[in-house]
Amino acid sequence: MKKIEDKEDLSGKKVLLRLDLNVPLQGGEIQDETRINKIIPTLKFLLKKKSKIIIVSHVGRPKGKVVSALSLKPICNNLEHKLNQKIKLISEDIKKIQDKDLFKNFSENILFLENIRFYPEEESNDLDFAQHLSSFAELYINDAFSCSHRAHASVANITKFLPSYSGLQLNSEITALKKVTSDIEKPITCIIGGSKISTKIGIIKNLIPKFDNIIIVGGMANNILSYKNYKIGKSIYEENCDEIIKNIFETSKKYSCSIVYPEDVVTGKDLNGKPELKELTEINDDDMILDIGKKTIKKIEDLINTSKTVLWNGPAGYFENSDFAKGSYEIAKTISKNYKSNSIYSVAGGGDTISVLNKINLINDFNFVSTAGGAFLEYLEGKKLPGISALN
Repeated sequence: MKKIEDKEDLSGKKVLLRLDLNVPLQGGEIQDETRINKIIPTLKFLLKKKSKIIIVSHVGRPKGKVVSALSLKPICNNLEHKLNQKIKLISEDIKKIQDKDLFKNFSENILFLENIRFYPEEESNDLDFAQHLSSFAELYINDAFSCSHRAHASVANITKFLPSYSGLQLNSEITALKKVTSDIEKPITCIIGGSKISTKIGIIKNLIPKFDNIIIVGGMANNILSYKNYKIGKSIYEENCDEIIKNIFETSKKYSCSIVYPEDVVTGKDLNGKPELKELTEINDDDMILDIGKKTIKKIEDLINTSKTVLWNGPAGYFENSDFAKGSYEIAKTISKNYKSNSIYSVAGGGDTISVLNKINLINDFNFVSTAGGAFLEYLEGKKLPGISALN
């Protein structure tokens, strides 16, 4: 890929910049600014180079229709404040806009196109729509790694019509992911959680040959406990996964990768119930497993402390209730401590993992925190991402 920081003479150049500003909105108010904050360096870089920036992004799933509640206006206003720069939101029909309509005011440096998913042609990767978008600018930058697993017009086909570059944030994302998939410093440990083991099996299979330890926590660990003939009460559980788990253990033996799962747990009678620390042999039929226990936390801490690289995706329990968040918090704190002592390279990703880090203000205590969601997971599975392939 050609990197935008290697491009000379950006002064006065009109740049079509694809960002992912898909932040949670409630009544027009932004609930989490993490994705906005991540792209500030790219915008400042282009402003310093005196480029003219046309931002393309989306919010939510309007399914090709104009939905006023999913306007980019709140995000436009937020960026205006952060950059101390007037930003114009163009709400006219993109298909009717022409190049001559943009930057009529010479003092304008940033324009926002309205939610690109208001147009069905975006998600259908329409070639004519991509060509029309390309007519607005002289070059294209993809700084939306989190959209790059989608073959959409402003991510994939757009590169057929403009000289195309990767942005600063996208480059950071790929550099970080390479450090946990190919340019690895061992020993390397993966902590993986979530409710369904079937959704993460692709990642686990892809990482087993490369990793020393894979720690399975969260709801998906219940399937392993059941497979090992422990009672799991009324805990979250996915049907018909025994063959998947058998395959995980068989493959891990082949590659000498250690599969770690809970040795003790914290249960409640329901999601708001009183927490009880229990051995695996003590779980009753009316118990719900909602967190990992002290012995498990200690084992995970020891593995993190002896690792050079750590990847974390998915909390250890029902962290939404602080009574069942200790496992997730202790994992975060141990990684943070090692990051501060410069003894590990740490990457975290996934919406719930980011929520955990935000709750205890540790989001800056990792080498890299990915906001990419689906693209993050597909990259870890070893899949080709259309948006990245289009830049190559």
